[in-house]
Amino acid sequence: MSDFDRRRFLGTAAASAALGAAGASAADPPATTPRPAVTNPRATSGDGRHGPRWDELFTLTVGNDTGDLCGRDQRVIQAAVDTVARTGGGTVRLLPGTWRLRNSVHLCSNLRLVGSGPDTVLVKEPSATTRLAADSDWYDQEVTLADAAGFRVGDGVCLRAKNPHHGGATVIKRTLVARAGNRFKLDKGLRENLWVGGTPTAATLFPLLSGEFATNVSIEGLTLDGDKANNEELDGNYAGCIFMQDCADVTIRRVVARDYRGDGISWQICHDVTVEDCESRNHTGLGLHPGSGSQRPTIRNTVITGCHIGLFFCWGVKFGLAEGNRVEDTRTAGISVGHRDTDNLIRGNTVTRSGQAGILFRPERGPGFTGDRNTVEANTVTDTGGDDAAAIDVQGTTANLTFRRNVLRETRAPARRVGVRLGRDTQSIALDGNQTTGFSAAVDDRRAKT
Repeated sequence: MSDFDRRRFLGTAAASAALGAAGASAADPPATTPRPAVTNPRATSGDGRHGPRWDELFTLTVGNDTGDLCGRDQRVIQAAVDTVARTGGGTVRLLPGTWRLRNSVHLCSNLRLVGSGPDTVLVKEPSATTRLAADSDWYDQEVTLADAAGFRVGDGVCLRAKNPHHGGATVIKRTLVARAGNRFKLDKGLRENLWVGGTPTAATLFPLLSGEFATNVSIEGLTLDGDKANNEELDGNYAGCIFMQDCADVTIRRVVARDYRGDGISWQICHDVTVEDCESRNHTGLGLHPGSGSQRPTIRNTVITGCHIGLFFCWGVKFGLAEGNRVEDTRTAGISVGHRDTDNLIRGNTVTRSGQAGILFRPERGPGFTGDRNTVEANTVTDTGGDDAAAIDVQGTTANLTFRRNVLRETRAPARRVGVRLGRDTQSIALDGNQTTGFSAAVDDRRAKT
């Protein structure tokens, strides 16, 4: 058949199909008829969506001195997680005790990591930092340290340098797995050039709990301590007390994350993450950091205090819910929304004593980049920023927002503070039933002044 005949045949077939669909009888089932409900499922190989509800799952207990496995650092917890991974999933239960970590605990799919409440504490060991003493190329799997004091085989490390090709930052997370003097083998190849001219360094920096390409993970009932007084900074795109990357169906419940020199809890390109009944406090970075395209996060009944920013919606966070959270004493914004963070509901939160803005919509790069189509309702924002602050500050070209039944309060002198500030280029902002007290003005609508 020629190309022309083939195209004519396909076109005729498509037209016939369309006519057939148009002439379908009323007795034909609609195209949206649901599948039959799944009842009494069996355990079927490869089916992770439906299965029986078992009375007992594989469980390992981990303690300092008692339990199925005993120890005082990350290695014993990792051994339990790896054993659970080999069985296809189960529970690692941490008994009361303290574990001091020189590397992340790397989580697996189908895992419940359950502590015993406040008495289960994971503490990051103090960090050590040194420069690299020799070049390593992108295909190498080793580095040479100028000073190996403070570094051990098994340590988690962060390798950082100025990229020799474009001048940006290079950040690589690896584990030291072998040693000869100051030369250390890494668990994986570098895949980036670390040349001495880019002032590369190695530091024992890592998340306390880390997940990558894992699904169905639950972290419950434990305390994570970043010991920021004795550690260097590692920002939330790479670390935190908890850091998840490319994961899905993650639940973090009744967890205390404290004192990390970076973020408290950060997740990037992770979908259907739930954080509830947690505390995230006294971090140098962000309290909670849903970021980089994460879809449908739920953040509920969580306390965030003493961080740089409280709840930071990062890039492309959509269809999320932040409800019933308490955000206090942040150095800049209490809740911050920006780059393509759309279609989220921020409801019933209390934001108190934010350093610059209670709820901020960032300016970003212009139309199409801002945090549009979000609803902010029934929140209480109290005592925000300096003399020129706004409890709610909408910047850039942000559009199509609804602010409904929020309570905005200023208990200090009004000065030049306002309840809601709408930037010059914002548009389609609905203000409905909000209450403002103690400000110099309820609304500063700068659009009207253009």
